[in-house]
Amino acid sequence: MAHTPGAMPSSGGRLRGDGNSRDVPRIVLDDVSKQIIEQLQQDGRRSYAAIGKAVGLSEAAVRQRVQRLIDAGVMQVVAVTDPLMLGFRRQTMIGVRCVGAIDIVADLLADMEEIDYVVITAGSFDLLIEVVCDDQLLEIISRVRTIPSVTSTETFVYLKLRKQTYSWGTR
Repeated sequence: MAHTPGAMPSSGGRLRGDGNSRDVPRIVLDDVSKQIIEQLQQDGRRSYAAIGKAVGLSEAAVRQRVQRLIDAGVMQVVAVTDPLMLGFRRQTMIGVRCVGAIDIVADLLADMEEIDYVVITAGSFDLLIEVVCDDQLLEIISRVRTIPSVTSTETFVYLKLRKQTYSWGTR
């Protein structure tokens, strides 16, 4: 079933579910919307006029499409930084193993302000979470471990960011 970009309600910046495609409604984008997304992935500061010229739409039409894509939760336009370059002392990925309802644990972790990323996974960990912090890492790990269903954690401290890209396009 095809949807216009504005047809899906916003997810509030957070997707939830067990990772199966049946949990999150799929938006079918037309070629122009895909081109707009790809333009913004190349340069999130690109003007609507420049995007319009590249995709064959007016500036106003691009502005409307971008807003519908944002409102639908299809994309966000943000500045991506290297936290270590900004002075944060620690960036970590924490593997979490748990028993019982993984969704409940994922929701509790997602509600923790210090956690930037939560994903339900297959493999040796049930969840992966990312934390950017200064000296609070031990306190954050302790809070994660006190969640009743959490059985263990393993922390991977980032030493240096070598590649971070968000340019996979719309394939």
